[in-house]
Amino acid sequence: MTQYTDLALEQFARPTAVEVDLGNLTHNFNAIRAKIGTAKLMATIKANAYGHGLIPVAHHLERLGADYFCVALIEEGIELRKAGITTPILIFGGLTMAQIPLYLEYDLAITAPSLEKLAHINNVAQEMGTIAKVHLNIDTGMARIGIRWQNAHKLFALAQTCSHVRIEGVYSHFANSDVSDLSSAYEQLENFKRALAFFQDNNLKTPMRHIANSGGVLQMPDAYLDAVRPGIALFGIYPADECVQSIPLKPVMALRSHVVYFKVIAAGTPVSYGHTWTAPQQTRIVTLPVGYGDGYPRALSNKGEVLIRGKRYQIAGRVCMDQVMIDIGWDEAYNGDTVTLIGEDGENQITIEELSEWANTNPYEILTTFNTRIPRLYIHAD
Repeated sequence: MTQYTDLALEQFARPTAVEVDLGNLTHNFNAIRAKIGTAKLMATIKANAYGHGLIPVAHHLERLGADYFCVALIEEGIELRKAGITTPILIFGGLTMAQIPLYLEYDLAITAPSLEKLAHINNVAQEMGTIAKVHLNIDTGMARIGIRWQNAHKLFALAQTCSHVRIEGVYSHFANSDVSDLSSAYEQLENFKRALAFFQDNNLKTPMRHIANSGGVLQMPDAYLDAVRPGIALFGIYPADECVQSIPLKPVMALRSHVVYFKVIAAGTPVSYGHTWTAPQQTRIVTLPVGYGDGYPRALSNKGEVLIRGKRYQIAGRVCMDQVMIDIGWDEAYNGDTVTLIGEDGENQITIEELSEWANTNPYEILTTFNTRIPRLYIHAD
């Protein structure tokens, strides 16, 4: 565990930070790279790199040799370009027609999910005197965006007539690749292959094919194809409990704070909003400067746990917007003591998975909820 130093406290305006272990990110990247063989690695870093910090994570992965970056929004792609990222970038999300000139200006690959949008992309690129980079999106069973796989041949045929479009890739997305029963995922994979037969049937070069997300990388080697798109696995989290842990991953994120207040309360004293928790006996309460305004879930009220001096203690009362109270019984803790909300402390550990179970959600939501009000502290960069 990295203890915060006085310098760290001076660096940040508040004694709470998300700790991002770039050494563990390197480990995960290399472990995934070794697993996928010759397939390209398209690092999915949407939603502020799953809460880890978009720009620092992108720079680190670019140095490691990521073949592609994938994000959800054009704003994320533009932010990466303005930060000096030169690696190819694919934007997943559905686009509006008005956004197309920005894609071309910032050299961002566009997801084309329909005949109408592909034609419009081509027209705008022609007007601007450039070539649009495009990935065709095929719906094989997610029912989100993308042309239905049964009609994909129409999109592929139109692409052959678009003089100002370069089809870099064709992709789909698994709905159920992180479960023990992979029958649905394999059906999607077969649907994808059926759609892609268009290229071989018409003696055309098949564009780069990609469908495997983190679950697919961990459980479905047949789905690696030409490229894979790991997201949460890069950050050391398995996408579901039942997902096979075929790659040894290390968690990249920790969340630590400090005790900022200490008090002794008598038996029968209620704590926090709504008085949902009452001290069963005389006890010691410490207060931490973190709350749901930072993304620490309010659902952890009265049941979440933290680590102080390597020992677990439970949240007392409701999580507040900016603070949370901890019942430490008759143990010792003082102002300035480090508190681990996620991560290791001595022989003990609180995982993202544990926290998400307490909050009745999944690790994805926990990771992406921690907002920029909490500073990020990057360690083990070399």
